[in-house]
Parts: sequence; structure tokens; C-alpha cells
Amino acid sequence: MGKVDANKQLKESSLLRTAFEFFTTKGFSKTSIADIVGKAGVAKGTFYLYFKDKYDIRNRLISHKSSQLFRNALDELSPVLPELPFEERLLKILDNIIDQLNEDKSLLTFISKNLSWGIFKSALTSPTLDEDINFSDVYRQMLDEAPYKFRDPEIMLFMIIELVSSTCYSAILYGDPCGLDRLKPYLYGAVRLIIDQHREK
Repeated sequence: MGKVDANKQLKESSLLRTAFEFFTTKGFSKTSIADIVGKAGVAKGTFYLYFKDKYDIRNRLISHKSSQLFRNALDELSPVLPELPFEERLLKILDNIIDQLNEDKSLLTFISKNLSWGIFKSALTSPTLDEDINFSDVYRQMLDEAPYKFRDPEIMLFMIIELVSSTCYSAILYGDPCGLDRLKPYLYGAVRLIIDQHREK
């Protein structure tokens, strides 16, 4: 990477980092582009070189933060994942991500408040920064390595993500209807049922 490209990436990373800090402390609606550029120490025009508007930087942040969660999970689990069957591999990744979100409740709140399937799908397929991973490639590889085929694997993933994000949000932040440890066996049982429903017989 050349000096100019490295400088551009530094500015983009600084804007993303600053925006995340504001969005998780001040709130998205109360944060202005002027707030972000002022604290990041860049001109307002520089912001528009990287992002269309405040919604664009929010969506890119969701993409980036989601990618970081997946990367952390894959890095930590890399010694064991290749040996596991599809269902166990997916559940290990989910469990790791849930534990990361339990440790960082501000990240959970930010992602859950702003997440839609369209944004999440974009996060899976369009990494924001060079170090971000393309989870759709990982998911496709997992599907290819499974000893059976799945009907509508995108719908299967959608159902799992919706189930996990909504139930974990309530369990982690409010202990509702129960704490995370008590919820996990039920949640993972439901994920197994979704996977089984999509497996071609």
C-alpha cells in the first residue's frame, strides 16, 4: 500500500472510529457530521470523499463492526473449526459472537438498533476496510464442505440471524425472559431445527 492510500485509510478509519464513539454515547440522531469531523480533525469536505451522508457512515460502521465480530470468532476458533460438521461450526461461531456482544453491550446496542437484513447482507458481501472479512465467502465455503445440500441457504441464514439477534438483545441487556446462560441451550436447539428444516433430505 502506497503512502497516499495509507493516509486515505487512516482518515477513513479515524472517521469511522469517531462516528462510532458518538453514535454509542450521544446517539445517532443527536450526532451531526460536524461533530464527527471536528473530533476526527478533518475538513467537512473530506468526510464526503468517503461517505455520502450520516446514514452511509452508520451502515458502513455496522458492516465493519459485524466483520470484526466474525473475524475475531474465526481467528479464535481456527484450530477447531475445520474438524467440526456444518451445524457445530456455525454454532461455535454464533456462540463466540454472542459472547463478544455480551462483553461489549454498547456494540450490541448499536448493531441491534440499526441492523436490517439489507444492511447485514451488505456487511456480509461488501467489506468496509481492507482488514474486514467477506463472511459470505466463509459461509459459502462452509456450505460447500457440508456433506449435504441446503434449500435456500440465504433464507436459512436470515432466519438464524433474526432469531439470534432479537433473543440475545433482550437476554443480554435485560435478562428477559432469562439470562444468557439459561437461554443458550434453547436458542441453539432452535438454530439446529432451522438448519434441519433447510437440509435437503
